[in-house]
Amino acid sequence: MPPIYHHGHAPSQTLHHSWRTVTNSAPHLLPHLARLSSTSSSFPIRVLDIGCGPGTLSASLAKHLPPTARIVATDISDDVLARAREHAVREGLAEMMEFVNADVCYLPFKDGEFEVVHAHQVLCHIEDPVKAIKEMVRVVKKEGGIISLREADVRNWHCWPELEGLRKMEMLMREVMKADGGHPEAGMRLVEWCVKAGVKKSRIDMGFGSWCFAKEEDRRMWGMAMIERLKAGHLRRKSLELGITTEEEIEGIIRDWESFMATETATLGNVNGEVTIRV
Repeated sequence: MPPIYHHGHAPSQTLHHSWRTVTNSAPHLLPHLARLSSTSSSFPIRVLDIGCGPGTLSASLAKHLPPTARIVATDISDDVLARAREHAVREGLAEMMEFVNADVCYLPFKDGEFEVVHAHQVLCHIEDPVKAIKEMVRVVKKEGGIISLREADVRNWHCWPELEGLRKMEMLMREVMKADGGHPEAGMRLVEWCVKAGVKKSRIDMGFGSWCFAKEEDRRMWGMAMIERLKAGHLRRKSLELGITTEEEIEGIIRDWESFMATETATLGNVNGEVTIRV
């Protein structure tokens, strides 16, 4: 079966993906990029970014590497890859970047082709994350290669004020993800999956990071992204189909997101598991 991103790739459904950069979404990778950049005079660094979406994180990775580096960004949607390519052109990074339609479980690359393999919020959406990690291990360079993973725990939102609608939204996202064959607890299971994929525990560095939405522009970005998913798209349809909410409840959740965005002192954060595999 071909891979599916159930939310789809319409701009309204991927609004918050464009907010992501290496600084706010892969900070654990930055020291490794700096090390590679300082020792890469004799070879061009090759980085694989899996599930690149609209490409802001991929382009951000490029900005932390020398101009001789090559970023190969993959996704399963030609439409979203076109948006990522356009973003690279706007950022003046097109010469460093290549965009490929590829399934993470069947990567079309040679063994040991990349110094760095990076995947952000990918494993939570696929049925067999262990198989995906095995493919990442296959295509990363042996002896010195790095695999970087980051996944949220959708069970773990923290917000103030404690708005009932935001708690309900967390539940909808969790239950819809499970119904789609995904893993809302992915951030907590990264080490388990890596070990099942054959990675030695001693080669895994595990930590936790967070997203924080407290600035006005960040609250609005996240709130509007969630509202768009409630007004139309897969989350709304699937939640109603599963019988875990009603049209009336959805309207109430939207009102609470509007309240969250309008409240100057409102904050929301969630925990992300971060893993670095030192191959």
